[in-house]
Amino acid sequence: MGLKEQLNDDLKEAMRAREQARISAIRMLKAAIANVEFARTDAKNPDYGKPLTEGDLLRAVENQIKQRRESIELYTKGNRPELAAQEQAEIAALQKYMPQQLTREEIRVQVEKVIADLNTREFPKVMKEAATRLKGRADGRLVNEVVKELI
Repeated sequence: MGLKEQLNDDLKEAMRAREQARISAIRMLKAAIANVEFARTDAKNPDYGKPLTEGDLLRAVENQIKQRRESIELYTKGNRPELAAQEQAEIAALQKYMPQQLTREEIRVQVEKVIADLNTREFPKVMKEAATRLKGRADGRLVNEVVKELI
């Protein structure tokens, strides 16, 4: 079963259970996916006419999670803990659609391999390669922190 079918089934289930955070998160994700699909109908788009891949769908999920993390940060600064808690609940609902994330130690091992493979300690080169290898499996901020520690 693809991600889109999974989202439809999960939305029905969340509606039956009256879980507002899940309903909201899934609807926003479905809208983001529809926007990506719609953008591909524009001839000016570099991905014009290409079908959606699972990678595109995962990227949409990543973007939704990233937006919510930014919102949490702003709500926390604005002293709105109830809104931050709502965004956190939506992140928890969206995490289900992401592959298992690597731990900090696993990221450290991977970054050490990148440094050994490239035989350099230049931050831009190491960060670019590490981000490419760990795409979708690790949070970019965490990868950035680990690379800074090791360089």
